[in-house]
Amino acid sequence: MSDTHIITRQLVAEDQRTLVTADLFGAYFPLQLEPLIFSMASQLSEDYGGGYWQFYTLGNGGFYMAPDSDGRFQMVSPNGWEGFISVDAFGITVCLFAYSNLSFGSGQFAKTCAEQYHLLREYMMDHAEAGAILAATD
Repeated sequence: MSDTHIITRQLVAEDQRTLVTADLFGAYFPLQLEPLIFSMASQLSEDYGGGYWQFYTLGNGGFYMAPDSDGRFQMVSPNGWEGFISVDAFGITVCLFAYSNLSFGSGQFAKTCAEQYHLLREYMMDHAEAGAILAATD
């Protein structure tokens, strides 16, 4: 019997997006987190040109979002890593960067971002592209 626990993800239904993000982040989601995610996506990949993003909740309490598109993004990380990753891996990577950045503030929102960083990183460790995400974020 295995003692590994696979963390599941669930696509957030369109009519639940505002409720889910308000529960997790309050007014900070539309005011700080979401704009930072979009800005970081533009900084990390010239292939990113805006568009609709899917929202996902994780079985461990985590949350991330990823562009709703097909294909791959070429990404250049601030640490010098370059490569092509799926849109899902790109979303995870961008969210990890945003959570990390916002976790250095003060107050409950910074604490929430730090917690979300660790929950998403835990989920990411079983992702098919974990190696590329780690290389981009470490």
